Amino acid sequence: MQICVCCVIIGRVQGVFFRASTEREARQLGVTGYARNLPDGSVEVLACGEAAAVEELKRWLWSGPPASRVKDVRCESLAVPAPESFTIW
Repeated sequence: MQICVCCVIIGRVQGVFFRASTEREARQLGVTGYARNLPDGSVEVLACGEAAAVEELKRWLWSGPPASRVKDVRCESLAVPAPESFTIW
């Protein structure tokens, strides 16, 4: 079953390769979507794919790359068309 979720990751997540690491993890899991910095210092991630793969990426978002310090991950389900690949904005 294909699902899409949009997550906002809060904490020390900009300037620590969070987006690039998320892209690498998503591609390994076969998840499409994007990762982008938000003006408030958080990162937004759209993740679309098989439910188990998206759930695995959501779990990974809580740790992120070694230099990150994740304080919170807030996700909501979306009914949007899945992008063809994973990109960084």
